Amino acid sequence: MGAVPSTEGEREPLLVPVPPEASIQPAYSRVYGRRWLVLAMFSLLAFMQGMVWNTWGPIQNSARHAYGFENTDIAVLVLWGPVGFAPWLLFMWLMDKKGLRVSLLLSAFFMVAGSAMRSVPLSNLQLKRWLIHGGQLLNGLAGPTIMSAGPLLSTTWFAPDQRATATAVASLVSYLGAAASFLIGPLVVPAPNETLHAASGAIDWPVGRIRDRIQLVLYGEFAMIAVLFAAVLLYFPSRPPVPPSVAAASQRLSYRSSICKLLSNLRFLMIALAYSVPTGVVAGWSGVLDMILTPAKVSQVDAGWIGFWSVLGGCVFGVAMARFADSIRGMLKLILVLMMAGASLASTWFTLTCLTRLTHLPSTAATLYTSCILVGIFINSSVPIFLELFIETVYPVPEGITCGVVTFLSNLFTGLLLFFLTFYFKELSWLNWCLTGSCLFSLLLILLFRESYDRLYLDVFVSV
Repeated sequence: MGAVPSTEGEREPLLVPVPPEASIQPAYSRVYGRRWLVLAMFSLLAFMQGMVWNTWGPIQNSARHAYGFENTDIAVLVLWGPVGFAPWLLFMWLMDKKGLRVSLLLSAFFMVAGSAMRSVPLSNLQLKRWLIHGGQLLNGLAGPTIMSAGPLLSTTWFAPDQRATATAVASLVSYLGAAASFLIGPLVVPAPNETLHAASGAIDWPVGRIRDRIQLVLYGEFAMIAVLFAAVLLYFPSRPPVPPSVAAASQRLSYRSSICKLLSNLRFLMIALAYSVPTGVVAGWSGVLDMILTPAKVSQVDAGWIGFWSVLGGCVFGVAMARFADSIRGMLKLILVLMMAGASLASTWFTLTCLTRLTHLPSTAATLYTSCILVGIFINSSVPIFLELFIETVYPVPEGITCGVVTFLSNLFTGLLLFFLTFYFKELSWLNWCLTGSCLFSLLLILLFRESYDRLYLDVFVSV
């Protein structure tokens, strides 16, 4: 049995010592300063998409007075956002095949067309209402890309120790836009029968004046979206010349293989439900928050402030927790357990406070503010942590496809909630019980979930 001499290549060592400077970042990766500009442009579009979606809920009393809307109309105007996710598979395919630039340009075009349609000044109220509904639908069609592309953008442009933070900014700014509409709408648009400080009683604002103020809000939103569309058209690259990490440069599964893997992965479906049920319910719940708080004798302006601080607190806390997750990796499940436990307690408090005639709990402005704001903080801040955990669980499925599936599920639950609202809108305490139940359901699924960090393993060990 004669032995054949080994070749020179076979005598090369399998493991070669790596210089210390090469262990920090692979030689073929690079992080560009322009990533912050790309993140800012995407975030501003997300901000405006969220603001347009939530235009009507905070001013529902004024909208009914000015345009003859009913409670069901307000629910349907909010419902157009989830309905826009109906062709989500097409948008995910476009993002996977054509890249982020083409997908974002199409979404921005839908937003421009929708905001322009809503702002057409017409004296025919029936036609005006139809244009408003059509504009809300077009804005909803921008949702699949706007709400799903944040993790893809963070992986494509940002280093591993900044990914969760970038995901938090990109995914939460749309919520901040919804929060801004809670503030801007009631402050710009007067409510009917609003009490003036300079007078001794309440006055009825003229319908024409209320309609003019609403038109002013619509014009302002259209102008800002048009400027952002022009900016994205002039400059928004799909990816940097050199990827920022090993994960960004690695080969991903095909579109069809990705969908099949996601739908057959029980761990992914478990954590996807843990995310989509509470976030979907809270989106529909916050969209009609003014209607929920009206029986508690909370004014339109006060309801707007409650919604604003609720969403703003969630955005700020979410970015802070994402930065914490970037610095201490591998702790996503623990963070989510703490967040959803807090959301369960806060939503239970709010629900029982609204039933003060049965529970005899004090129902004051302070308790309503505190409980509602805590609900928004805990649920909204969990969004980027969930998105990062999804990607770690199903890697190498592309980020856009993964987040597209879970955001579709979230909007599906929002749509179901608002659909039932069109039939049961006279007594709304059931919405609060749905919110509490969704948080408890999510907490149970997270506790049963077994976490894994496949993408993190690739970046930490393969790059070294």
